[in-house]
Amino acid sequence: MRGTGAVGEGGAMAYTFQHPPQTFVRPQYRDPNGSRGRKQYANIMHDRRVYRGSTYAATPMSTYAVEEQAREERELLRRKKEMAQRAASIKRRKELDTARKKLATPPPVAGRQHIEVQTEEFLEELKDEVEAVPQETQTDPMLDRPATPKYVPVKSGRDAESQINEGDLFHFDDAVDPILDVMVGKTLEQAMLEVLQEEELELLRQQQLEFEQRRKEELLEAQRLEAREKRLFEEKERRKKQEIERIKREKETREKLQARQFAKVYLMNLENRVFARLQDEGWFCDRVLHEVEFDFFPWLMEEVEQVLAKKRRARVLVDDLIRQVVAMQLES
Repeated sequence: MRGTGAVGEGGAMAYTFQHPPQTFVRPQYRDPNGSRGRKQYANIMHDRRVYRGSTYAATPMSTYAVEEQAREERELLRRKKEMAQRAASIKRRKELDTARKKLATPPPVAGRQHIEVQTEEFLEELKDEVEAVPQETQTDPMLDRPATPKYVPVKSGRDAESQINEGDLFHFDDAVDPILDVMVGKTLEQAMLEVLQEEELELLRQQQLEFEQRRKEELLEAQRLEAREKRLFEEKERRKKQEIERIKREKETREKLQARQFAKVYLMNLENRVFARLQDEGWFCDRVLHEVEFDFFPWLMEEVEQVLAKKRRARVLVDDLIRQVVAMQLES
């Protein structure tokens, strides 16, 4: 008999037991030295090495298994609720259809009455008596099916038998120790693995919380930097706009000053030049000269024209008279 240990997950030693096959010989007499100081147990329920407790107790479950079971229960309840709602909707629809089909015909108006009319595609004669024709048939006599016989498999191989006396195959006190060692070792290993798994899950949960906290801090820092950059950009744009407005105002002021200086230089002798030009053009002339030019000379020219016209008319008349006299002399 020998025991070996294997390293499992988390560094736990898993105990395994290997027992070489051997024959068991029951001693005829009790060994006075071997059983001294060791209590022999005849019933396993009174053995202190056996774990006491209900074998029907619930198996310990991990947190993930509990959450998964709760999620499945919620999903099952949701499906049941949806099925109940769907069934209620179908029932309500059927009731509405039935009530709609059972609606009675409204009563006729005054002076009219309802009559029954066939609405089928093919009309048929309606009679109070239904035509019935009697018919007969006779089936062949048949017997009941007999009961199926019981199945008996075909015997194969050779029969053999052996005589085993009581206590020849198993001695509980000697063979239960390695079994209990294996059971206790496996139980301890499973418990240690579950504890390590819970610790690992708790560590992962803690790391996830730390990661979420760090992520929130980084997000807040990024938002703060973004707000700072936004404020700087807005301040820069505002300063640029102010500088553009200042340059524009300076340009307008400079142009106004230049225009004022040019106007001042241009208007310095403008009055004298204007009066001189107007005087040269004749806008500031003598009144007597103006009356002579615009009143006397036109009247004089008209009078001269009239006199000249009279002279031309008299000359024409004289020429006509001379021409007539000459013509009369030539005729005579």
